[in-house]
Amino acid sequence: MTRDELDYDDLRRRPGFLIRRLHQIHLALFAEECGALGVTPVQYSIMTVIERQPRLDQASLCEEIGIDRATMADVLDRLEQRRLVARRRSGTDRRMKLVSMTAIGRRLLARIDPHARRAHERTVEALPADERVVFIESLRRLVEGAPNVNAAPPPTLSLRGAKRGSS
Repeated sequence: MTRDELDYDDLRRRPGFLIRRLHQIHLALFAEECGALGVTPVQYSIMTVIERQPRLDQASLCEEIGIDRATMADVLDRLEQRRLVARRRSGTDRRMKLVSMTAIGRRLLARIDPHARRAHERTVEALPADERVVFIESLRRLVEGAPNVNAAPPPTLSLRGAKRGSS
């Protein structure tokens, strides 16, 4: 049986497969639109949340974005090295680190926003405008209604040699 003769309907009906493929497509589009600005989708998400919630603590930021603490610390280290964000200890709880945008970070975020919006639009452009709204709302409901699970797959499901939590 040749590749052309294989029936992939079953695969193309699996939500996990389709979500993974759409994610790959979006990453490629985001790289096309925003790559020259040197920010990944995860970094963009983190910067967006920090801008809207100044002085948010790192643990809350993990929950908002849906990534584990180790990945968050790594991404924030890189953003801080570029002077896009600043972290400081909370005055009320020394264990807590508060994250805020720097002026440089705010300027870069303003430059990225139109490019990122274009990547988002391109991700769903195959759908008619009215279906895009329904699609995004459905995705939001799926994410918000999902059980509270760690963003990274359990170790038994990870692939050998695969990067986890890349930003």
